[in-house]
Amino acid sequence: MGLSSFARAGRVAAALLPLIFGIVLPLHAMPHAERHEVRHEIDHLEDQWRDAVLNRNVAAMDSLLASDYMAITANGTLESKEETLDRMRTGSVRITSLDVTDRKVRFYGSTALVTSRAEVSGTTPEGDLKGSYRYTRVYIRDAKGIWRIVSFEASRIREPNGHK
Repeated sequence: MGLSSFARAGRVAAALLPLIFGIVLPLHAMPHAERHEVRHEIDHLEDQWRDAVLNRNVAAMDSLLASDYMAITANGTLESKEETLDRMRTGSVRITSLDVTDRKVRFYGSTALVTSRAEVSGTTPEGDLKGSYRYTRVYIRDAKGIWRIVSFEASRIREPNGHK
């Protein structure tokens, strides 16, 4: 590699550094007040999601989910945005109680990662639904500054002496 190749590589790296740090730098680099405000915004969106689930509010859920939203349900199936909204419309799954605890929100640039524990009660076509779950929800802030849910995954919490 000649000297000009090193110089070119150095210029490319110098040009990319601001982009790289702008994407991966967590919100810790933001002033405390702004970080608190963004955390409050995600907490509010999480509350809107919970209310939409409990009240089967399709319009609210539609506005929360990105067009390319994909969920991995607790039984391992994939569910698109349209499938999620259709399930809400038909009422095939009815959540009657959803108590969320242990919420943690982390930020990576324009991405927010939420993990929580949920105690869930309801009904499904297969019968009663009751249990403890851990979930991860991923939000992305778009170019207009609007947060949308792009991914969700839920896992059932097994009791220590439960069956595998």
